[in-house]
Amino acid sequence: MSKMIPVLVVLFGLLAGEASAQITQTQRPAETINLSGPRVGVTFLSDTTRTKLLEDKQIDVGFAISQFGWQMEKRFLSSPTGFTGVTEFVALFGGLDQGVVLPSFNWLVGARTASGVEFAAGPNITPAGLAVVVAGGMTFQTGNLNIPVNVAFVPSKNGARVSMLIGFNGRNRP
Repeated sequence: MSKMIPVLVVLFGLLAGEASAQITQTQRPAETINLSGPRVGVTFLSDTTRTKLLEDKQIDVGFAISQFGWQMEKRFLSSPTGFTGVTEFVALFGGLDQGVVLPSFNWLVGARTASGVEFAAGPNITPAGLAVVVAGGMTFQTGNLNIPVNVAFVPSKNGARVSMLIGFNGRNRP
């Protein structure tokens, strides 16, 4: 097997060279676009999550909490059909309507279609623990203004959470 490694390295190197030769001079690298902006919404907490917060952190909140925050988003890859890759960092502060601050930090990697349908997944960190967030939604456009509407689901051993967020951003180029 160890004698096969140099052969595989040379083979993959040749294949990569062949693939890069197919890129024409008229193709340009993907344009990076900053799509950051504010987000507001609501998160619905399972009874398990609320119990965990109360027992471990002495935080007593209702079934639904407000969310306020900022989403830093970059489009980093695009195809001729309009399919784009995105990476997002979402910082939220929940529970302000109930006199508590529940921070939530999320990093998502995903994609958006030309029609604005989007989906992403990544790690989620909150006082309720570590989990994975899966999100989807739609971005509506009017001129240079984007209005993203998203639903996120966070399943975890400490209970599930569902968030609905809306925001806005402009098409700012770096």
